[in-house]
Amino acid sequence: MRPMDYKIIIVGGGASALMLASLLPKSTATVIEHNPGVGAKIKISGGGKCNITNRKMDASFYLGDDVFISRVLEVFDEKRVLRWLEKRGLEPVLRKGNQYFCPHSADELLNLLRKESRKQKFLLNEQVLDVRKRGEQFVVRTNRRSLSCERVIVASGGLSFPRLGASGIGYEIAEYFGHTIERTAPALVGFTVQKEQFFFKELSGSSTDVVFTVGDQRCAGSLLFAHKGISGPAVLDASLYWKKGKIVIDFLPGFDWKSLQKSKKQLSSLLPMPKRVTKAFLLQLNIEDQVGCAVSSEAMKVLQVLNHYAFAPAGTFGYAKAEVTRGGVATEEVDALTMESKKQKGLFFIGEVLDVTGRLGGYNFQWAFSSAYVCALEIKKQGRRSENKGFTGSGGSIAFERMCRHEGQ
Repeated sequence: MRPMDYKIIIVGGGASALMLASLLPKSTATVIEHNPGVGAKIKISGGGKCNITNRKMDASFYLGDDVFISRVLEVFDEKRVLRWLEKRGLEPVLRKGNQYFCPHSADELLNLLRKESRKQKFLLNEQVLDVRKRGEQFVVRTNRRSLSCERVIVASGGLSFPRLGASGIGYEIAEYFGHTIERTAPALVGFTVQKEQFFFKELSGSSTDVVFTVGDQRCAGSLLFAHKGISGPAVLDASLYWKKGKIVIDFLPGFDWKSLQKSKKQLSSLLPMPKRVTKAFLLQLNIEDQVGCAVSSEAMKVLQVLNHYAFAPAGTFGYAKAEVTRGGVATEEVDALTMESKKQKGLFFIGEVLDVTGRLGGYNFQWAFSSAYVCALEIKKQGRRSENKGFTGSGGSIAFERMCRHEGQ
């Protein structure tokens, strides 16, 4: 058997891959990315500002196994991510209450990760076709060559944004080694509507604050009427939890209906929605645009449907518009303390390829960074064990713990 080409091959060049490459010792990893450059998704995220993380951070903001997610987040939480960035000259700014963004543009984060990871080798414009195991080696076959290595880290992301080259290679690798893939679907994406809500399309460009209820989840924020249906922050959040069936929208959260009975303003001016939106709903509900104090008790009951407007989306805008992919590699088959496969030693999964999906607000970048950090610690730990030729005394353990604490600062 020929000597190994590389110690570590990282499949993918997105946020989790770049963070991992930044954390590993110099010249230990090779990153294979099918695009001509790395971090394409980072560059367009958050409207070009990149929502890095969130001040409110725990497993409740994710779809996935709470215990698995908590174990990973607690190793490299939002505070440690911020310290890591600040130490390297990037100081995220707080916006929208609890969300941390790049000060000016996503390029600031991307450039930092490029700089920190340039100590590793990059193979760009190269597509991974498959990964196999031959004896003690992994063989990674690309569209250009076959490479052998000791360890493979799958950081290939999900299926969202195919125009940026997204593919299912991570799932294919996982399945080959016996992993279960939880059903994938577009998430953090807009909804298309059925015939009964086609009038939504006529309101394209208007937005209003709402609260969605999807099962036991509540998602508050702005709803944007679009040509295809509805979008906006509240809709994207709600899409994470919707699979099929009806959802409920409160178009008038907190509205005091008693104030309506005392008002001499027209309904189209009184209800706290854009006037064209209110008029469209009045037309659909067959209610005259009249002064509030003239509204009958029967009409009032009909109007209050706006507090619990139930409808079933026809579907979503699809992967082309989805910010992330729901589903992925089953986490029960991955060690939360190492990110290593429980089915194949030397195979790791980090980032979006796993069945962990965060809500809107920086949660998915946080997951990318946290999972990469846990993986980096384990790879370093394995490397130290190898260097110490199996030594497991307390001195080695203490040294490793000190290293972990230092890098988390």
